[in-house]
Amino acid sequence: MAKQKPRTLSGFMELLPAPQAQFERMVELMRQSYALYGFTPLDTPVIEASEVLLAKAGGETEKQIYRFNKGDSDLSLRFDLTVPLAKYVALHYAELSFPFRRFQIGKVYRGERAQRGRFREFYQADIDVIGDGKLDIVNEAEIPAIIYQTFTSLGLRRFQVHVNNRKVLSGFYAMLGLTEKSGDIMRVVDKLPKIGAEKVRELLTGDGLALSGEQADEILKFISITGSNNTVLSALKEYCGRHELFDQGLDELSAVVKYLGTFGVPEENFAVDLTIARGLDYYTGTVYETFMLDHPEIGSICSGGRYDNLAEYYTDKQLPGVGISIGLTRLFYVLQEQGYLNGALLTAPADVLVLPMTDDLSPAIALATALRGAGIRAQLYTEQKKFKQKMSYADKLGVPYILLLGEDEITQGKASLKDMRTGEQELLSAAEIIERIRLALAGSAAQAPIREPEN
Repeated sequence: MAKQKPRTLSGFMELLPAPQAQFERMVELMRQSYALYGFTPLDTPVIEASEVLLAKAGGETEKQIYRFNKGDSDLSLRFDLTVPLAKYVALHYAELSFPFRRFQIGKVYRGERAQRGRFREFYQADIDVIGDGKLDIVNEAEIPAIIYQTFTSLGLRRFQVHVNNRKVLSGFYAMLGLTEKSGDIMRVVDKLPKIGAEKVRELLTGDGLALSGEQADEILKFISITGSNNTVLSALKEYCGRHELFDQGLDELSAVVKYLGTFGVPEENFAVDLTIARGLDYYTGTVYETFMLDHPEIGSICSGGRYDNLAEYYTDKQLPGVGISIGLTRLFYVLQEQGYLNGALLTAPADVLVLPMTDDLSPAIALATALRGAGIRAQLYTEQKKFKQKMSYADKLGVPYILLLGEDEITQGKASLKDMRTGEQELLSAAEIIERIRLALAGSAAQAPIREPEN
């Protein structure tokens, strides 16, 4: 029978054991960061009824969806974590406490063209705060604080959260009499970092939007306001009193900037950026984009914002919210490609490999059991291989310690502990072994999975 050549589909990431361990460490730290802020973990089905999942979808989203039939059921794979959250909150509204704070880390699927750094199956890491009728502005300031906490815990330092407010933009466009075109204008302006001011001006004055040259120049002047956060806010005050929505947005933006400092976010890690609009009309207030300062060409590694009604396609209840999403698979790919993954991180599946050297395995089993009871990851190796092959196995896994248990060790009630990094070997009791490994690995367990390259 002909053998089928094994292969992984294009656009699906499959990692070897060591990078998989690094990825899992990132997920673990994200969970810890989100839990610090009182977010509850949530999981929703990967497969949903198509009419539920696609209630508000259309255009490109519907083209990219993985949709199939099973019997009489029309089913789809989830394409993000926000729509399933909307369904969940609408379905369980009476059983939830509001504001409802959830985080979810899970796979989503999009049938788009696979390319470098973009995947068809990928992990997203989302947090959202959902209010019942209202949601205080402080939540919009806390979200960037959580972004800061999350990325610093992972080991990133040189990143910046860019913050804006859609009401500021909508109010400004209303001043110019461009309310009906504001959404389209924001989508064009959002491209500024990628295509530059000249190309943005061409798109604004082109056949699609047909703005006058004066209107385009006024828009470019507005979004070019830069400087410190206080400098930008002071410049925006010059526009106050001309439109109520603008004034409201500026008040909200000022509050977010004020509370961000109180939340402990250094000013160098966040910036008011009037070019940030987020392309979706879904967002109605504060919006966020997060960039690596040394690699702006990568684009945003975390984005989101405030929205007025999460579940409008499922319920009449007003459920405003604010949230962010990290494309975790893409971020991991980028970090790996740019050399940001910490090569010193312990990625071995065990802290110690127990090698019995006698026919009776009982003493080795007992020792491995004692180690596990003390919280040390112990693997028992019982394969009938030559000693050199056993050592090669341990070395290939990157296991930091080996325990040798032969007749002499058993007679003395001890075992030989070999440090694979230094080559040193000592005869120790079980209690001494536990203490030695705990002390040696305490620092390794606390290491971040990301280490920024030296400039």
